Amino acid sequence: MPENTSVRYLKGVGPKRSEAFAELGIHTLEDLLYYFPRRYVDRTNFCRLSDLKEGQSYTVKAKILTSRQHRSWRRRGFSITEAIVFDEMAKLTCVWFNQPYIVDSLKPGSSLILYGKAEKYGGRMQFSNPEFEVDSEETEELLNMGRIVPIYSLVQGFSQRSMRQLVRNLLDEFLPKVNDCLPVDLLKRHNLLSLAQSLLNIHFPESLALQKQAYQRLSFEEFFIFQLPLVLRKLKKNNLQGLSHNTEGKIAQDFIISLPFQLTPAQLKVIAEIKADMQIPQPMHRLLQGDVGSGKTVVALIASLMAIQGGTQVVFMAPTEILARQHYNKILSQFAGLKYKGKPINAALLIGGVKEKEKLIKGINDASISLVVGTHALLSESVKFACLGLVIIDEQHKFGVSQRAVLPRKGANPDVLIMTATPIPRTLAITLYGDLDISVINQLPAGRKPVKTICFTHNQKDQAYKLAKEQLLKGRQAFVIYPVIEESYALDIAGAKKMFSQLRDEQFRGFRLGLIHGKLNSLEQKEVMQKFERKELDMLISTTILEVGIDIPNATCMIIESAERFGLSQLHQLRGRIGRGESESICLLISDAKTEESKMRLSAMAQFQDGFRISEEDLKIRGPGEFFGSRQHGLTELKIGNPLAQMQLLKSARDEAISLLRFDPGLKNSQFTLLKMKLKTRFPEYEQLMLIG
Repeated sequence: MPENTSVRYLKGVGPKRSEAFAELGIHTLEDLLYYFPRRYVDRTNFCRLSDLKEGQSYTVKAKILTSRQHRSWRRRGFSITEAIVFDEMAKLTCVWFNQPYIVDSLKPGSSLILYGKAEKYGGRMQFSNPEFEVDSEETEELLNMGRIVPIYSLVQGFSQRSMRQLVRNLLDEFLPKVNDCLPVDLLKRHNLLSLAQSLLNIHFPESLALQKQAYQRLSFEEFFIFQLPLVLRKLKKNNLQGLSHNTEGKIAQDFIISLPFQLTPAQLKVIAEIKADMQIPQPMHRLLQGDVGSGKTVVALIASLMAIQGGTQVVFMAPTEILARQHYNKILSQFAGLKYKGKPINAALLIGGVKEKEKLIKGINDASISLVVGTHALLSESVKFACLGLVIIDEQHKFGVSQRAVLPRKGANPDVLIMTATPIPRTLAITLYGDLDISVINQLPAGRKPVKTICFTHNQKDQAYKLAKEQLLKGRQAFVIYPVIEESYALDIAGAKKMFSQLRDEQFRGFRLGLIHGKLNSLEQKEVMQKFERKELDMLISTTILEVGIDIPNATCMIIESAERFGLSQLHQLRGRIGRGESESICLLISDAKTEESKMRLSAMAQFQDGFRISEEDLKIRGPGEFFGSRQHGLTELKIGNPLAQMQLLKSARDEAISLLRFDPGLKNSQFTLLKMKLKTRFPEYEQLMLIG
């Protein structure tokens, strides 16, 4: 069967070429069946030779008048194949360079279908290196002419022509054997093509209408299979016995009263949703979305106190030591004065190089520590909780699915709150994070001012530096972000280390500059950040280690060098490190962006402030396959479905998944055997979590 057979056994591939296929994620024949064209060229309309216009591409039918091959007198060993073709109205010269083997196909009197670009050479119209097919009664099917032709992202060593033939041979052999995993009644309800029809018409469409139907059906299948493990996990969680917390206790109420600011209506709404979850004996699994600076952390701290006042422990995991340390310091200051059973709340920080690690782990094990903040160090087997009640994971997209699953297993079905500052539209989030309940903070605290964003070229860099100096002279602080640490000559990017020396000695001479990056050890990073927080440094030169969570209200300026090297969401995250105080802030993007995609990213940054809108633009620019990668979701990348453009189809697929699993949670009915097999093959990392027997 195609899902089990290596692509190396396909005629024309073999062991050596299969390595090139593997680089594109094509390992089996099924992978090749699902390796879809990236676009199509309509070559169904034939043009007369007399109507050709210079500079345009055409498909023509013509007969060969003469053909010959000769060597170039200019380039040694270079062959030129030439044919004169004609129809009823005109003649056309066709030339192929260094393709001597094709002369045997160009016999005078033979009919050809050609596709090429019309150019004038020596006063005559000419096609250079046109694609062609011999048009004869013996030709069973033309793959490259006279039809809607697929264009693939090519595997090394293959031309479009050979790639099409390879896929066509595969379809001819396996389409009769393809079994549809979607139930027949589902196909009828949504008027979907069969799998065989869809695969044929996505690769070699009989018409644009059938190509559209094939795209619709294959997208539906992808969304449907995408949703099944999420719905299965949701069903399993609903059946688990969790903890019922005392959410109305005095500690949480005292904390809210002590806050020096008013919670926004959006924060209060989310707190009510979390409170309702924590009161019931089923475990909470909630995703908290909110833009940078919207106040997610204070909501998480209130949830922490609800768990602590009920006698359970809380673990708070962050992706970097800098962010973990900042959360820990904030908790120490904000929890000061709060008491549980007459004693201060005992919080601890567990990161890689922390001192007295064994003592900390013992305190976690015996519950003398109520709340622990940390990084990946929390995932260690030695870290055991006496009574874990709440797991909080910050910046969830920075962790893999397997990592996120470790902490909840350290307790008896604790509540889980996952936070992200990379929000996506709510309707899309509900469908894509189908196993989680969604909360959204869509308001910024009062007083937060938008960050003015300006783009400069590298030739205009001095203007950006001048604006930064103006901020420093007012007593403010600034960040300068570089995409790499060491200078990369290959990419022509100035590294943070080199530029730190240059900025310190030249452009910002007289100011106090610091350097921070991921190659510094934990203690060195801590010392640099503390100096910046104490205003002992005016400017911090950094890599993207500062992407998440840093909160320095006096920092009002950020310069991002080589901004085209960053993704849109990453740029927005970086910008979120400023604009946290009362003063107006500026973000200065320095870039010589050349690609259209880079220019679109920078334009969106200058135009939009809202994180939800930024994410929408990011989805449009990058496409769903890149945006929803396997690291974020634990699922293979979407190959054909576009969640943003096909939202209604995605929702229909989700509704069908819910309906099916309510009817047969274990997919035990024989009509679902193929679906069950496909699900296990596609998502092996979910097999243990599934309800499937």
